[in-house]
Amino acid sequence: MQIDFQDATNQVKPEHIELVEKLLVQAAQLENVAEDAELSVSFVDNDEIQIINRDYRNKDKPTDVISFAMQENVDDEPEIMGDNGPLLLGDIIISVDKAEEQAKDYKHSFERELGFLAVHGFLHLLGYDHMNEEDEKKMFGRQEEILHAFGLSRE
Repeated sequence: MQIDFQDATNQVKPEHIELVEKLLVQAAQLENVAEDAELSVSFVDNDEIQIINRDYRNKDKPTDVISFAMQENVDDEPEIMGDNGPLLLGDIIISVDKAEEQAKDYKHSFERELGFLAVHGFLHLLGYDHMNEEDEKKMFGRQEEILHAFGLSRE
């Protein structure tokens, strides 16, 4: 799987990017995602994610992670999927500020929180959601399975 990383904060250490990359590759294997799949992961600050959250979700506040899935068909959008190219999964945008805040709030490591947010965003790209209780149990259960298999269980 090809992952394009961008760090707009210049705060994410290379070992954190490596951790997220290995975690997402393992998650893709566990979810049977095609090896030629592509996605991007961007690390931003609270100000940037608030703008994105406001502009795309009509919520004018910072959030921890936002995903934009390329494989979703939305009314009035042209078809962008083809049979000849790699599987384009979409974009995951993570607030480094929120990851740090939440790691402290939940009393676990920054690495655990970053991994949690990356897997959460990744599962959204694959079509998981948490709009109702049943879907939430399924999604959050799968997140924990993936994180546990990787060794990022709750500490």
